Amino acid sequence: MMAVLEKKNIVLAITGSIAAYKAVHLASALTQAGAAIQVVMTTAAHDFIGSMSLKTLTGHEVYTDVSDVDADGRIAHVELGAAANLMVVAPATANTIARLAGGLADDIVTATWLTAECPRLVAPAMESGMYRNEATQNNLKTLANRGVRIVGPDTGRLASGRSGIGRMADVETIVESMRLALGGEGELAGKRIVVTAGGTREHLDPVRFIGNPSSGRQGIALAEVARDRGAEVVLIAGVTSVREPAGVRLIKVTTAEEMLRAVEQETQNCDGLIMAAAVGDYRMAGLRESKIKKTGKSLILELEETDDILGSLSGDFVKLGFAAETEDLTENAQEKLHAKGLDAIVANNILESNVGFDSPFNRVTIIRRTGEIEEVGPSTKHCVAEKVIDVIAELLRAT
Repeated sequence: MMAVLEKKNIVLAITGSIAAYKAVHLASALTQAGAAIQVVMTTAAHDFIGSMSLKTLTGHEVYTDVSDVDADGRIAHVELGAAANLMVVAPATANTIARLAGGLADDIVTATWLTAECPRLVAPAMESGMYRNEATQNNLKTLANRGVRIVGPDTGRLASGRSGIGRMADVETIVESMRLALGGEGELAGKRIVVTAGGTREHLDPVRFIGNPSSGRQGIALAEVARDRGAEVVLIAGVTSVREPAGVRLIKVTTAEEMLRAVEQETQNCDGLIMAAAVGDYRMAGLRESKIKKTGKSLILELEETDDILGSLSGDFVKLGFAAETEDLTENAQEKLHAKGLDAIVANNILESNVGFDSPFNRVTIIRRTGEIEEVGPSTKHCVAEKVIDVIAELLRAT
């Protein structure tokens, strides 16, 4: 699901905060994503959570002292830092942030940090006053100026029982930031990709609307994968029921007309468009200004077609559309591909059970303008997204 993390050597550094327990969940998430995790932790962090759970989760020794050596007798912090593809300090206390900014190397975390020449992230966790303190802010600015990504902190309940800024960012946010950091040199680096996701709504009156059950999962997965491969991603999202990804520029819309305007604007200077949104085909012919009341009689509504977004676009960029069909899947998709001047189209049968709308799974047929047809799935929408982005990358190379 997170190919950018697969087989990457990641150093997870844990420092002495009550939020250290979240690092166990982070290690688990990264391990499940296929990364090789090496853990270093301060003595204070070890007092909070110990090392056995981390050793079990990662399958590697946990290092706690700057003098530790690895299984081959080599200095651990030197070898870990040299081999790392990415290093993250989570949680990072105010004390550790100050020592990182100052260039100290007096424990396993700071020594490994100085050795590492890879992308690095810091996830602060501390009381609000400590975080807002001028010294801490200056230290974070120093790290940021050196190219370090600062993730969080969030606002919420703190260890003291107070509420405020200082909570360590959640695991999902940290993982997304790590994916963004690793994807910077990917095959789509320097490319600008516009992705649409989710459904649209067309109001009948102030409280009722015509819509569809699209969750936005597939479009959001496409945005994530394009981002992970280095692209600058603009995500134009209609109504979605899942979390929008970090590291992309998000534009929220509701109606088909709003989506059309956003797509027209954002494709003026793009390399590729992936139109995965489920855009409504009809809207009310004249919005009722007040709520439609029940009268005991049948209600007849006049609808009109919405604008054809893909068909109206022109420009020198790769265009890939989606076709949600209930019958004659390949034939209908091929007709849409040629009618709208697409480079490729992704078709799926929305009547098939357990895939498609509001499901984490999908089964699709990818059809290129050259006539080549590829069946994908059933598999997760992230796996489908990987295949679709493969096609986008191939088309961009060809142009």
